[in-house]
Order: sequence, then structure tokens, then C-alpha cells
Amino acid sequence: MSFTAEVKDELSHLIPDHALCKKAELSALIRIEGHLSGHWRLELVTEIAPVARIVVRLLHEVYQLKTEVTTRSSILHKTYNYLITVPAQRGLEDALSDLGILSGRGIELGIAPQLVRQPCCAAAYLRGAFLGGGFIASPRRDFHFELSCDHEALANGLVALLAQNAIPAKAVLRRSSWIAYIKGAEPILDFLALVGAHRAVLVAQDVRVAKSIRNDENRRVNAEMANQTKSIAASLTQVRTIQLLIDRLGMEALPKALQELATLRLSHPDASLKELGELADPPLSKSAVYHRVRRIDAIARRILSGDGNQPALS
Repeated sequence: MSFTAEVKDELSHLIPDHALCKKAELSALIRIEGHLSGHWRLELVTEIAPVARIVVRLLHEVYQLKTEVTTRSSILHKTYNYLITVPAQRGLEDALSDLGILSGRGIELGIAPQLVRQPCCAAAYLRGAFLGGGFIASPRRDFHFELSCDHEALANGLVALLAQNAIPAKAVLRRSSWIAYIKGAEPILDFLALVGAHRAVLVAQDVRVAKSIRNDENRRVNAEMANQTKSIAASLTQVRTIQLLIDRLGMEALPKALQELATLRLSHPDASLKELGELADPPLSKSAVYHRVRRIDAIARRILSGDGNQPALS
């Protein structure tokens, strides 16, 4: 089951307590999933059984309308969808007017203000919009969220409704549909909490924590590998420098302290400066080893620059 289906399944079990909230949720579902024909016949199509059940339940509870449900299968996609038909009947037109879908001017395209005046009703409307046309990518991948609808007015209304709840969103036309989308994990989690998908919030938060720990570990490993690579490169440079001095001057020409370090480095080309210090007799601090490395490097640079045939070795 996709994460979208999981969230919709959770939300489909939330039945609003108040009649106005039920109307708000039903209005959003009809707006996004519904199709009107004749005078008047209503059809809604969904691929998610729990969404079909909540549409039927709300139509019965709020308006006592008769409904017919047909289960249809797609041989091509091997999926089912559910056709909910509300045939022309007494009370349907009044119900559609009450839901802000019909008015004296005909079909309304925006969100009826009277349906979303209260915060709980606004949350119910957004819940219905998600049940009807919502998509949310798994938090295990890139977190992405959108609400799909047919009209610009509705998309802009959803964006405004989200903004009232401090959730930033934008509307965009994509092919033949308008999309209200949210970017960023925090605003998406805020939406899920607002509409009541608390189990989904916990799942997403757990995934985010696990991803954060994994990313921190990857950064630590990468940093260690980078440091190790730098250490190996520095060690190889030191080996080449020491070999140059031996070839030009001979090991005996170096001061005793530098002879000891040169011998240790040639014997342990992969060792870090700290490890070289521990191998010295007596042991040396890392800063003392680094000081001797710099002295060796300075001698080599004087030789390479041609600064005399007998460079100062102290």
C-alpha cells in the first residue's frame, strides 16, 4: 500500500462530530471527485474503498440521499474503482446548494465561505480535499505533497485555506489539472496533523529521524575517508621528500632527530603523524613530529630551489 493510501485509510475512519464539519468534508469530496449531469444527477469515482465508504456515509447521514455503488475493475491496470451514483431525487439540489456547489448562478467553482468559517470546518474541508485528490510521497524518499482539482478557483481557495493555517502552498496548472502543492517536510507534517492523520505524522517523523541518523553517519564516514585520503597523500609526499634527501645528501647528513623520523616514515608509510610519534623512542607528540616533518620539507625545498650545494640542516 502506498503512503497516500495509508494516509487516506487513516483519515477515512475520522468522522466529524459536528454537522457543519461533515458538510465541509463532503463538499470538498464532491468538488474534487464529483460530476454533475442532467437536472440533477451526481456521480463520484474513487479508487480507494474507504473513501467510497465515507462519501456514502456522509450522503446518508447528512442529507438522507439514496446512493448506488458500482465496483468496476480495470483489466489493464489490475485495479478496482468505485462509482457512487446519486440519482436525481428530491433533496439533491437543495443538498448541493447547501454544500456551496450550486447557486442561483449555476455551479460554483470556489470554496463557499460559510463552510469553512470555523477552524474545525476548515480542517474538515482540507481533509475531504485530500481524500478526494490528495497525493503524498513516502517520507522514505523525497517528501512531496499535492492536492489535485479541476478548477483554478478551487486550487487558489485551497492555497488560501492552507495559508490561514500557517501552511505555505502554491497553485500551478499541470497538464489538465490544477495542483495545490506544499514543499518541505515541516509544512507537510503540519497538514497531516491539522487534518487528523496523527499515525502518519508519527511514521513520517520516525522515518525522518532514521534518515537523519543515517545521513549523519554517512557524513562522518565520508569525513573520515577524506581525512584518511589526505593523510595518505601527505605520507606519500613525505616519503618522496625523504627519498630525495637521501639521494642528494645521504641519510647520515641529516640531524639525528630527522634521521629517526625519516627511518620511521620509510618503514611505516601508512602511519599517521600521531602513530609515528608513538613509534619513536622516546615517544613524541604529534606537534613534535609535525615540526620535524616541516624541517625535512624546508631542507628539500632549499635543495630544489638550488640554494647552495650545502644547505643548512639544523
